[in-house]
Amino acid sequence: MLLSMNSRLVGLCSWSLHPKNPRELVSACQACGIDHIQLALLPLVHEAPWKQCSDTLKDAGIRVLSGMLEAEGEDYTTLETIANTGGLRRDEMWQSTIEHSKRVADIAADMNLPMVTFHAGFIPEEQCGERSKMLDRLHEMTEEFASRGLDLGLETGQECAENVVTVLEELSQPNLGVNFDPANMILYGKGDPIEAIKALHPWVKQVHIKDAKATEIQGTWGTEVVAGRGDVPWETFLQLVPESVDLVIEREGGDNRIEDIKRAKAMLEEHGIC
Repeated sequence: MLLSMNSRLVGLCSWSLHPKNPRELVSACQACGIDHIQLALLPLVHEAPWKQCSDTLKDAGIRVLSGMLEAEGEDYTTLETIANTGGLRRDEMWQSTIEHSKRVADIAADMNLPMVTFHAGFIPEEQCGERSKMLDRLHEMTEEFASRGLDLGLETGQECAENVVTVLEELSQPNLGVNFDPANMILYGKGDPIEAIKALHPWVKQVHIKDAKATEIQGTWGTEVVAGRGDVPWETFLQLVPESVDLVIEREGGDNRIEDIKRAKAMLEEHGIC
């Protein structure tokens, strides 16, 4: 088991490995040398091979630290398309998103998970009808998870940290917090990850270990890279992560995910984490 001196756990994101079924996920985790995961939960709703994955993971000695939910109809082709389609924004996708949220919350509760994370989706900074609508939807989702004893974690990156703080303060729901991803702050161009984690520190419930280089062309994505090779200042960043918060390695680019995850794990070891 990967465990630091302060009992912080280190895991990986299941979707980083593109497994077609739970057995492939188990094999990939074993190849990475990691036995804790954040699990994408929508496949458990929609795909037959995943229906009984909880037993498969348990039998293999793999512990699920948290779940992940994707909103319906998201398009990550460009920054503009995800801004228009991400999270809770689109009226025509809201009903399916909230229904999926309820089913995912049921699954997470059955698996005794503490939290599910997702992108709320470019919440406007200014007070306007669009912001009010999205916050009302976020409140409804958060209540669904709270009723099952679950936290809901907002993935960082699509909003600047100061805006996320205003959302958290305005909604003031104890089970609503943050899954902090420093690379996303860089990929989306939404601010310095060090200043962002300082601002969001009281609400951080989980951290993604992911790295990126900033874009040189305004309005385009930054570039995700292997953890330790990008613009995240890891030594400073890791010192700011709350001691009780788990670290979950995520890799969404590259052609050799297992080797990249192992490199991320080695980088954490170099910083005395695992």
